[in-house]
Amino acid sequence: MSTETITNTAPVTLTEGAVTELKKLIDQQEIGADFGLRVGVEGGGCSGMSYILGFDQKKDGDNEYMIAGIRVFMNKSHGLYLAGMEIDFKSGLEARGFTFNNPNASSTCGCGSSFSA
Repeated sequence: MSTETITNTAPVTLTEGAVTELKKLIDQQEIGADFGLRVGVEGGGCSGMSYILGFDQKKDGDNEYMIAGIRVFMNKSHGLYLAGMEIDFKSGLEARGFTFNNPNASSTCGCGSSFSA
């Protein structure tokens, strides 16, 4: 497993709200230094593809980015679907959780965690 960090510009952005919540989760769940935030896609969901967002270890085929002090892992092949995406965290009365603003999505579902490209 490579420990080399790729210094390219990350294809996704994290809002200040997302960074704050992620750092809170890292502290609360005592996420180890060998873990990072995995951002990706997988088949499924009501619109054809679903987002992946969770803490994981780096795998073969991953690019690694550093965003606001948070290690981010993304499978190289997922960049096509995620380039330019903004990840935010909402904590209002009507919605609470991470949201995805993906300019590559041709349609999204009502839940906001599924899309088609």
